[in-house]
Amino acid sequence: MTAALDSIERKLEHFPLLKSFAKFVVPTSARQRIRTLHRAVSFHRAMKKFLANVEQELPFNRDVIDGLIFGWGDEAWSAESIYLISCLEHARQCRGPILECGSGLSTLLIGAVVQKTGNLLCSLEHQKIWGDRLVKQLKRYGITSVHLHVRPLKDYADFAWYQAPEIVTTNKYALVVCDGPPSATRGGRYGLIPMMKTRLAPGCIILLDDAGRTHEQLLANRWAIELCSRYETVNAANPYIRFELARKAA
Repeated sequence: MTAALDSIERKLEHFPLLKSFAKFVVPTSARQRIRTLHRAVSFHRAMKKFLANVEQELPFNRDVIDGLIFGWGDEAWSAESIYLISCLEHARQCRGPILECGSGLSTLLIGAVVQKTGNLLCSLEHQKIWGDRLVKQLKRYGITSVHLHVRPLKDYADFAWYQAPEIVTTNKYALVVCDGPPSATRGGRYGLIPMMKTRLAPGCIILLDDAGRTHEQLLANRWAIELCSRYETVNAANPYIRFELARKAA
């Protein structure tokens, strides 16, 4: 399958007008299949580049990351490249377990990074369709460092959050990548702190996506009070929020 995808991509590179021509002569269903195939080929090529260079020094190649986002085929929900690169940089430097709230492309890439560093990623997801897709991709690329837990969201006091299994709640996390649950969930992403506050290691870093939204800004203020911690907003164009918890006194 890998060789076949490489062969198809090389052939597609010789036909830059294929997309425009197909719009007029190829049925819609066929164009959708071609588009899907093109994304699959693009993703495989970008993933090979990423895996081949995952041990290199920072920064990660933004062109490769953008290619992965395109090939993954979910640009509306995939993390912006700046945020995703920041997650990868922090994951490479992290020396303790990593928790991810909301799975996706980031799960695959962070998993590849921590597999090289000997670390562990616990990822929480509530949609089976995403969980099934990730299981296939993790297996395809030989990434075994990810513990993916797919369970429905559960209502708690004034929020809904993941039903995290006991194995997740016994770790002390040095890094949290928070891109879920979806904003329409009751309480949004608030549940991370009331549910996992005692499982955050001293000096833990939390990366919260979508900081351009009012809800996330209000959420950050609430977390700051409950964590007794400050935060910073990074990247004005597509902002995300970075918390760094206090470290224990020497």
